[in-house]
Amino acid sequence: MKNLFSWQRIWPHLVAVIGFMILSVAYVSPVLQGKKLIAQDDIYAKGAAREVLDYQKQTGEWSAWTNGMFAGMPAYLVAADYPTSVSTKLGQGINKILPAPANYFLIGMVSAYILFLILGASGWLAAIGAVAFAFSAFNVINLEAGHVSQVIAIMYAPGVLAGVILAFRKNWLAGAALTGLFLSLELYANHVQITYYLGIGIVILVIIESVSYINKGRAKDLMLVLAGLGFAGVVAVGTHTTRLWNAYDYTKETIRGKSELTALDNAPGAAKADGLGKEYAFTYSYRLGELLTLVIPNAYGGTSYGPLSTSSETYKTLTGRGVDAATAQNVIQQMPLYWGDQPIMGGPNYVGIIVFFLFILGLFIVKNPIKYWAGGVILLYIVWALGKTFAGVNFLFFDYFPMFNKFRAMTMVISLAQLLMVLVAVLGLVAIVERKVESKEFQKSFLITLGITGGVTLILALMPGIFFSFQSANDAQHLDQFTQMAQDKAFGQQIMNSVIQDRAGLMKSDAIRSLIFLLLAAGVVWFTMKDKIKPVLFYGVMLILIIFDLFGVDKRYLNNEDFLSNYAAQGVTTPSPADEQILRDTDPDYRVYDLSSRQGPFNSADASYFHKSLGGYHGAKLRRYQELFERQIATQKPNTRIINMLNTKYILVPDQQGNKVAQPNPEAYGHAWFVNSFKIVPNADAEMTALDSLKPREEAVLDQKFADKLNGLKIQPDSTAKISLISYKPNEVIYESNSSSEGLAIFSEIYYNVRDEWKVTIDDKPVDMLRADYILRALRVPAGKHTIKFRFEPVSVTAGSKVDLVSSLLLVLLIAGAVFAEIKKTKKA
Repeated sequence: MKNLFSWQRIWPHLVAVIGFMILSVAYVSPVLQGKKLIAQDDIYAKGAAREVLDYQKQTGEWSAWTNGMFAGMPAYLVAADYPTSVSTKLGQGINKILPAPANYFLIGMVSAYILFLILGASGWLAAIGAVAFAFSAFNVINLEAGHVSQVIAIMYAPGVLAGVILAFRKNWLAGAALTGLFLSLELYANHVQITYYLGIGIVILVIIESVSYINKGRAKDLMLVLAGLGFAGVVAVGTHTTRLWNAYDYTKETIRGKSELTALDNAPGAAKADGLGKEYAFTYSYRLGELLTLVIPNAYGGTSYGPLSTSSETYKTLTGRGVDAATAQNVIQQMPLYWGDQPIMGGPNYVGIIVFFLFILGLFIVKNPIKYWAGGVILLYIVWALGKTFAGVNFLFFDYFPMFNKFRAMTMVISLAQLLMVLVAVLGLVAIVERKVESKEFQKSFLITLGITGGVTLILALMPGIFFSFQSANDAQHLDQFTQMAQDKAFGQQIMNSVIQDRAGLMKSDAIRSLIFLLLAAGVVWFTMKDKIKPVLFYGVMLILIIFDLFGVDKRYLNNEDFLSNYAAQGVTTPSPADEQILRDTDPDYRVYDLSSRQGPFNSADASYFHKSLGGYHGAKLRRYQELFERQIATQKPNTRIINMLNTKYILVPDQQGNKVAQPNPEAYGHAWFVNSFKIVPNADAEMTALDSLKPREEAVLDQKFADKLNGLKIQPDSTAKISLISYKPNEVIYESNSSSEGLAIFSEIYYNVRDEWKVTIDDKPVDMLRADYILRALRVPAGKHTIKFRFEPVSVTAGSKVDLVSSLLLVLLIAGAVFAEIKKTKKA
């Protein structure tokens, strides 16, 4: 026990972790002043969760439903607590070690550090690799955009991989425990797409390692390893049963599930089968040339709209045509620099020229067979990231590979490719420092690698225009904007031509930058191999070069200017006068349609921060609601009756100055009403078509599947019949009805009932909930005065929490067992 936990063994790693903490905080130093990183997606996330969080603060209860977005949706998709999940509590605790976003860098570095140690790297080399991984530009840009869950999932990925490798290469029990720990934290990140791509790579590794075991006659050992990893995987997943069960059920009812409509068009999200539509799923795809951004950050312009300097061609063109210097400087702050095919580009997927050089060199000199797995999976990930550029391959994956068609923006898989590039790069450094490669072999491999990487950067530094036009398919739109701004078509064309020249200039200048860092790093590697530089100096210089290389690009996108004081941060979510006007309405349950957002009502959660919104922002919208919006609301002539049946009391519109204006909608139908008649239609197509002319206040349309629940119902119109809302909570609404005869009541609430989540009673007696008008709830209500209650109680929450608890206990036992076994082993030694 003394040897296992001796100071001599612990202190180097403790120093490394402290160094990681210092580096993390140094990069985002404004957090030391209490400032916060404010990202648009983060603001949307807070808006989406506002109703649930406010309710939790008031009652101590977490509601599983919210009406804050899309007229109503399960709240566990935007905010929830999992009190019996130990991995969730651990993940939350780890996040509090440092203020965000420094904590995410720390997670990534510690996770990668463990991976590289297990692969045999020294502490110094493991630390170098950890820094290179955590601060790759893709991670930083995603943090700046507010894609926090994606970043956390990426940062925990090395730890999961470390556990699997440890199980196969050294110790099956310790590997199983480490896998269980990091996989549970990986799942805590709640980004299934990254976990899915990581899982595919690990499955390939397990297959390769298993074949190796069998070839060596170690079938019994293999069974032990696989049993340990299998148990670890089950308990790790089990600690998130509630979360995953929720997501599984919800997915079936979203745009990632199968539509009931057969007459589908090319609307975003439309799919003829179970899953997303190809056009929607592959909207974000890299061009083949964009892979250059791995080593030349501004090869494709960097970001969609970015700043140019006063030495740019665009600035010279503007001032040369008489635009004053101040105006010209203001104009060049937002130029369309990205010239790829993606609709929005936050920045390049820059892994670092030094890392890429070491990666290519590692492919030549590393003897560890894991490089073949890493190289193959990197190639697979890159093909996926290319999306529709490699349509012949990726469309096959989309059509036939399990769950592949549930995800969009597959470009994010490049982050895992970069992790494996760093892995091979670190193994290459190990081979150099520990002299695991002969001098002649090294020299040949070194020169080939330098020729490839240096040759490409040199050519692009000297003649970038030979291979690229630097023109985008969106340039016609940009030209129109410039022409409108200049009020002169010829002048607009001049500006556009200048932007194209500046795009080429950006590639050229960054190619020169990369070439300088490449030559410096290559020189250090060469002289180290020639024993001209001692290892200690080599470690320090290499670490400094990598930090300067990555930080120099990272700071273009996430820097001190992105942080706001608490006071300023609160101002970002301050209600406008229009919001305040609406908030004076004491009605507890009505909706607001936000047409004032530049992103559009279905791509912005601004309104959700203060109101119950008709729109919102989420990657998985309820399919039926999306279809209703596309076909009845987001059309050239919106169906106002549909807006009214959703109880839309206010519409936010922009005035001429761009300020929000609240327009009351007196035609909103209210919370609930009795209809005078109803009709049954055979399918979803007929139901949607019926909405074109339906008068929802007077009549209802229902699918044939609900017909048996309406047998014998004969509506007698009653002008005095009414339903009133008497109590509102996000997860419970209570109404009082009064009518002289039995009728059909329609409630302006979204129908969602995968597993009978909504418990509906009339006078405390269970009744069946129906679906009417494509998305609304309906009930058959008897004559007289009654109390109607809807309460959202998903079985996935009540039963899932019990599985969370049992799995958490098993995970703790697995980790404790591995620690005990190591202590016992050390004592024997």
